[in-house]
Amino acid sequence: MASQKRVGVVLSGCGFLDGAEIHEAVCTLLSLDRRGVKLVATAPDVEQLHVVDHVKGAPADGERRRVLVEAARIVRGQITPLSAVSGRDLDALVFPGGFGAAKNLCSFAVEGRAMRVLPEVERIVREVRGAGRPMGFICIAPVIAARLLGPEGVKVTIGNDRDTAAAIESWGARHVDCKVEDAVVDERLKIASTPAYMLGPWIAPVATGIDKLVSAVLEMA
Repeated sequence: MASQKRVGVVLSGCGFLDGAEIHEAVCTLLSLDRRGVKLVATAPDVEQLHVVDHVKGAPADGERRRVLVEAARIVRGQITPLSAVSGRDLDALVFPGGFGAAKNLCSFAVEGRAMRVLPEVERIVREVRGAGRPMGFICIAPVIAARLLGPEGVKVTIGNDRDTAAAIESWGARHVDCKVEDAVVDERLKIASTPAYMLGPWIAPVATGIDKLVSAVLEMA
């Protein structure tokens, strides 16, 4: 009998404007859980770029929150600091999106093409890549794959946003337009991506695309 696969899910907070997109995160966790994997939810223990009031859609002055603490809300407290997770111990790794992926896991939201990836995030991506294991990147998170694996010519999608696609290709990666219900798979590098809420418009089509991504990731694991 095959051993249970261990799949890491890297969260970037809680709430699409300043952390992980909650629908994407839950759809990812549900899709993985239904396939019987061992979930390893994780997040970096760093301060968020800022806190956004999700009613007003604007930054909340004076508030400060930590990514790990906020991400723990999504997984009922069952979360591990990213610093304590080794990519070599995982069979696969998935990054849900949300602005937190572009604000807390990397600096794309602020620096665009000059973006930097959080060192802990870069470490785990390179460990998983070095072990030849698959990864999935959802919504805006594929910019992380493109920035780190662009020199290898990784193929990803963020949907069809021209400016983001141009940034992705500026790093040597290849962008492929994709519908929300579909996923793009780079079988050579074992990378899957799906647009999710880069296109929306709501939960059902986003969930369909994420389920296809999860299926593709586990088939490569």
